[in-house]
Amino acid sequence: MKYIMLIVIVSLLGACSSMGNYKIKSESGDVVNTVPKWYMADIKESRACDTSMFTKKDDNKVCIYGMGTAVSPSLDLAVEKAKLKAKAELADLVKGEMNKQSKQYAKEVGSSATNKQVANDFETVTVNEIKATVVKGYEVFEQDVTLTVNGNYRAWVGLRLPLGEFNKLHNYKAEEILNSYKVEEKSQEAYSNLMKEGSNENRNIQ
Repeated sequence: MKYIMLIVIVSLLGACSSMGNYKIKSESGDVVNTVPKWYMADIKESRACDTSMFTKKDDNKVCIYGMGTAVSPSLDLAVEKAKLKAKAELADLVKGEMNKQSKQYAKEVGSSATNKQVANDFETVTVNEIKATVVKGYEVFEQDVTLTVNGNYRAWVGLRLPLGEFNKLHNYKAEEILNSYKVEEKSQEAYSNLMKEGSNENRNIQ
């Protein structure tokens, strides 16, 4: 029995040590030849959205996804930059707007019918605009780091945004409204004033 317990303890310690370390893979060349599948939108949505086969159709969890990658000499900065890009992609999906402007100019050049030519000028500008967008409740579903040949960190971050009641901060707005009115603070102030008035009345009676 003692030997069995010892084997179990050693196995658990080995599992904990392997779970606690993450080995950063090194890139082999100047060109990135391998990219995480999930980064190229090759993801299994049920797993990425953390749903199971037992989820009811009426309560089906829906998520949208944003991916980002960035390079930096600092690991923290590389991850932060990649996360910002992924959040921007989420915001674009939620509230992105496209504006397109086109301009065309044409002019005839020449003095006679035989040598007249038309000078054309055409210009088009497309602008992708993302207005102030709330992406609260996003979660990291995948994250990876590789080391470039120059010794920089390349971070890959995949974010998911659960929609509706599955978003952990779905009811946060109500709490935010209560906080804006400082309900708890005003309640405490009223209670303190009431206690003071009661103590004053007691003193007057004596």
